[in-house]
Amino acid sequence: MDYIKRYYELEKRELSKYAFQSKYATRELKEEDSNIRNAFQIDRDRILHSKSFRRLMHKTQVYISPEKDHYRTRLTHTLEVSQIARTIGRALKLNEDLIEAISLGHDLGHTPFGHMGEDVLNELNPKGFKHYEQSVRVVKKLEIKSTGKIGLNLTNQVIDGILNHSKENKANTLEGRVIKFSDRIAYINHDIDDSIRAGILTEEDIPKYLT
Repeated sequence: MDYIKRYYELEKRELSKYAFQSKYATRELKEEDSNIRNAFQIDRDRILHSKSFRRLMHKTQVYISPEKDHYRTRLTHTLEVSQIARTIGRALKLNEDLIEAISLGHDLGHTPFGHMGEDVLNELNPKGFKHYEQSVRVVKKLEIKSTGKIGLNLTNQVIDGILNHSKENKANTLEGRVIKFSDRIAYINHDIDDSIRAGILTEEDIPKYLT
């Protein structure tokens, strides 16, 4: 049974005409196709099993407290972004596998302490520091496979989504653009939630038009 061929046919039949189909995925270094997983599922698995993904659990989002373990970390943020993005993608009939891979990898190069940590590094580094550029460096240069090969050799579409999920950047795929909105939805909501939990904000502090 040619599973992957049937999967491609399913995507062609069920996805929106604006979705990026997996069979068109490309890599910097060409690889032999799998007959079980499409290219974006392979990317997702490589990210999930990477050392940089495991390190996200120790990176704080905004708050750090030795007494409480309820505050978000960069890992929980990433999982929330993935859930939101996949829900949006499903509603729009986009490629969920591409969305999942981008969302799981989008913050691999982020600093602790949220964007404040990023701002400090940006001031200290003469060449500047952007977490989305660092995320690409992580997957292309800093992650080393067990075979000794440098980089995860992710698809160009996933790398594009990681690089362009923030600021004024615009990804080439709609799946990548969904990540930008999902990232904002996630961090705005959970940063407020964590601030209330920390006693820094109250619900009354939030403008009524935002609730």
